[in-house]
Amino acid sequence: MRLHRNLVYTTIDSLNSIFNEGEYADKVVARALKKDKRWGSSDRKFVAETIYEIVRWKRLYSEIAEVKEPYDRDNLWRMFAVWAVLRGYPIPDWTQLQGTPERKIKGRFDELTKKRVYRESIPDWMDQIGVAELGEEVWTKEIAAQNQTAKVILRTNTLKTTKEKLRAILMDNNIETEFLAQQADALVLKERANVFLTDAFKEGLFEVQDASSQLVAPLLDVQPGMRVVDACAGAGGKTLHIASLMQNKGQLIAMDLYESKLKQLKLRAKRNGAFNIEYRIIDSTKVIKKLQEKADRVLIDAPCSGLGVLKRNPDSKWKLQPEFIDNIRKVQAEILESYSRMVKPGGKLVYATCSVLPSENQEQIKQFLTTENGKKFTFVQDSKILASESGFDGFYMALLERKND
Repeated sequence: MRLHRNLVYTTIDSLNSIFNEGEYADKVVARALKKDKRWGSSDRKFVAETIYEIVRWKRLYSEIAEVKEPYDRDNLWRMFAVWAVLRGYPIPDWTQLQGTPERKIKGRFDELTKKRVYRESIPDWMDQIGVAELGEEVWTKEIAAQNQTAKVILRTNTLKTTKEKLRAILMDNNIETEFLAQQADALVLKERANVFLTDAFKEGLFEVQDASSQLVAPLLDVQPGMRVVDACAGAGGKTLHIASLMQNKGQLIAMDLYESKLKQLKLRAKRNGAFNIEYRIIDSTKVIKKLQEKADRVLIDAPCSGLGVLKRNPDSKWKLQPEFIDNIRKVQAEILESYSRMVKPGGKLVYATCSVLPSENQEQIKQFLTTENGKKFTFVQDSKILASESGFDGFYMALLERKND
């Protein structure tokens, strides 16, 4: 087990892009993995995992290394040295790593990890809001779970295959998977693998989608032939799931503020063989008004803090600001009030977020049901999923039914 100079240099360059230039970790990692075609799978795995690890533990490592933002390259090397020592790598005789104080690093780690904000490597404000909303005991477990590496979960595209057939196809590629009890179409990878390189992915036999996220579309209770609106479609993971549940029959309207996201969805839909989807950019209130009381089902996968998916997006711990959460709560309330008007009498609405904060979830629903428009709905059920209990992403989803006038 030794460190290779070219892999470590790529890691340092990538950390500089994420920490100092504000780039997103997933984009930086994707770029880094294409840097050298000679790298094998173990090389790429080292680069990806090391970048994500140092991003995840940024606060802890920078405190141990005694460096502060903005990080110059010496600072980044010192943080890398902390990672290497704590992971048990022998420190090579490189100029950048000379004088690495191994005993001091281990001692500082033992000392600092007695305090949760360092042990879980989170900003003070995030720790405070977590405790305030979930309580000390639940938050302690939840934030620890959010620092575990996310599992890779596939959702079978039932427009093209079954999970049993997909499992057999992936096995032929030496990718072993397991079924999940609660998610009808899910497969969990036993070991991480780049599934996007497989023919099965290119042929649209599956999408990568977390197990918690896979529970949202079934809650909507769509049927073939309905008119269904995915009001915050984004790049369309749930849209595609809905299309498969509708068996391509009926009208599925994917809406979003951003044309770029809908363009991504179009490409994914083509690969998936989902052809009952219409695309509408929300560029004015008219787009919503045209569909007033016209939809059998409406999904509001609302913008949120993302505090349920930190294990998947560790850099969001450092990009997120407390003011954003204050603002997003207002946006969520406005979206619920506006988009819910598309549900016709007798129709159903699902509100979902990938947050674990009650103020973004059940409290939003409770408040909505007291509004003039909200009084037209009946609360049916909700589901509060914690990563610490499920092992998957933290999520919330609520099902409401529009009363018959």
